[in-house]
Amino acid sequence: MSAFKPDHPGADVHASPNFGPRREGKRPSIVVLHYTGMETGTAAESWLANPQSEVSAHYVVHEGGRIVQMVPENERAWHAGQSSWKGEADINSSSIGIEIVNGGPLLDFPQFPDQQIDAVIDLCKGIISRHAIRPENVLAHSDIAPGRKIDPGERFPWSTLYDAGVGHWVAPSPVRGGRFFSLGDEGQPVEALQSLLALYGYDVPIDGVFGASTQLGVLAFQRHFRVQKVDGVADVSTVETLHRLLSELPGFAR
Repeated sequence: MSAFKPDHPGADVHASPNFGPRREGKRPSIVVLHYTGMETGTAAESWLANPQSEVSAHYVVHEGGRIVQMVPENERAWHAGQSSWKGEADINSSSIGIEIVNGGPLLDFPQFPDQQIDAVIDLCKGIISRHAIRPENVLAHSDIAPGRKIDPGERFPWSTLYDAGVGHWVAPSPVRGGRFFSLGDEGQPVEALQSLLALYGYDVPIDGVFGASTQLGVLAFQRHFRVQKVDGVADVSTVETLHRLLSELPGFAR
């Protein structure tokens, strides 16, 4: 792919050949945030531009705040993999993917520098404005692929993005004692929990059985919205936080 004019003002262009047309006339309705999980941003860009990798992203945001666009926003980048959100399985056709340079587990989960987060916020605001993306559809890779991915990880400052006008967030309810649901539990209360997770968007079964898929959904939810304790147990704090998030959405029966 030859160079193209960037969609985001001020972005550098490093064109990747790994892209295609969005399918079935789909347009971006989701922003997916990733971390690169590699030692350097240069290595990440090289991998995302390598035809043999068969992966790409629309943008890469470096630690110092430099933004690089690799795929035009109107094209389908290959960043989400097998994933699902609100019943949509072709997330690549419905999303814009942003890779944030951070070593993740390779470098013991380093903090995200302020300059980098400022750039992510600015980039997201532009994407949201161009495509009328709803706040609750600014997501983690772990939200859409909870069985496979944990990025951008528990150190990602979602509340900072929300305070700047990006994404959906409530202050998590305090972790405390009380009734909880965990692996192996069954019954109507578990089915109600699954229904709430699915209503928000998570790909969990609604069968009244707290199995592995439900546990992964709870872990993904906690990793994004309740990082004080990420254990896959649906405790009072987790359920309250989920319900409060849902209560802010249009059409949710309070």
